[in-house]
Amino acid sequence: MITNPVIETLMNRKSVRKYTDRRLSKEEMETIVRAGQQAPFASQLYSVIYSTEKPIAFNAAIWFVICVDVHKLERFMKVRGWDTVTNDLTLLLMGMQDAAYMAQNMVIAAESLGIGSCFLGAVSSSAQRIRALSEKLELPERVLPMVELVMGYPDEDFPPRPRYPLAFTLFEGRYPKLSDDDVKEAMKVMDDGYLEQGYYRKQNVKIQVEGGRSDDHTFDNYSWTEHISRKWGQWAASPDELLDAVRQRGFSLSRDML
Repeated sequence: MITNPVIETLMNRKSVRKYTDRRLSKEEMETIVRAGQQAPFASQLYSVIYSTEKPIAFNAAIWFVICVDVHKLERFMKVRGWDTVTNDLTLLLMGMQDAAYMAQNMVIAAESLGIGSCFLGAVSSSAQRIRALSEKLELPERVLPMVELVMGYPDEDFPPRPRYPLAFTLFEGRYPKLSDDDVKEAMKVMDDGYLEQGYYRKQNVKIQVEGGRSDDHTFDNYSWTEHISRKWGQWAASPDELLDAVRQRGFSLSRDML
């Protein structure tokens, strides 16, 4: 594999969950956000809110919320005498891309400065978290919290987590017909890697099974594919609460609301 300092930074990134008490300087913070702005975008449909007030998850130095922001778009369109006619689903999908690209650029910029980071996933799947953040941050309508991200100087060191083998990720020309052996081979790469690192054992994390399903897993065999299966095999069966939270942010996502 070809390598250079940028690729090394990308390959060495990992989610840090333990930080020192060292603060980030204003210059470091602004550099990270400014680098984030250089990500590709549809219409810069994002805003970033930050706080250094404790408590912050994992004792990190700074907490960011990257939002999908259609409010600013519509404000400048109004100045120019335009109304928005684009449907909200399109605007949200574009804004989600903008916010995600922004966040990832921020993470890599931070990594290059020796600053660790961790994405917090709750806002992407919790209507309650969307509502709580919207109130806490005083978000206007048409602004949706999309990414929570903490950063700071790491107080732990460990290798990057495993990823799928390239053959299970990179397909030329078309999507292949995956055999059970193909899937099992990729599962083995992920599971063996996580077990070797003792990832879930060290964190003492194991999602409990629901609905009377038996659980014979211990930390000797509980690994990534089982963990992920328990998430998406048990959680968030209905989108109704999330849709309600998004609608409360001022976005119309059903035909009967158009």
